[in-house]
Amino acid sequence: MKKLILLFSLVGSIVSCENTNQPSENITNGFITGTDQTVMMGSQATIDLFNKFNKAWLNRDYETMKIHISDNGIYRHADGIITNNAEEFIAHSENNYQESLASGQEEVWITNFAFSVKPSASDDPEITNTQGEWVCARFTGLNAVYDEWYQFVDGKLVDWTSSKRELIK
Repeated sequence: MKKLILLFSLVGSIVSCENTNQPSENITNGFITGTDQTVMMGSQATIDLFNKFNKAWLNRDYETMKIHISDNGIYRHADGIITNNAEEFIAHSENNYQESLASGQEEVWITNFAFSVKPSASDDPEITNTQGEWVCARFTGLNAVYDEWYQFVDGKLVDWTSSKRELIK
């Protein structure tokens, strides 16, 4: 009898630890024009990668940045310049930094938010945006606000777009 009570107690404690608040499928919303896709939340791992990349950029740790920038990407800078690999991306970033120093303003920014999303799968073989995850982030600098999208695939930045607007004080 004691063994039976012990067995039921053990089974009961295992069952009570089960997390029943998890949805059984990925929750999506939104749309992507021209596709059958919706949008899902991405992972904390992608946010962690973004934070590592952002910290390296803030500290001008270009060696760490090189590790995470694909040499076959497309990187659209807020000034209209497009770069395609780590060397070009970093050279452009360093040039902007040197220009800001020369004008008497050190380049600084605050990360206001970041979140990760990913498109749902698609039956269309032409759809390629399902690789990796996307991070949307906003930064406030001394005189501007930047809204940026980062696409990370297998730990590498493969697509990046930055837009800039004047900071309204």
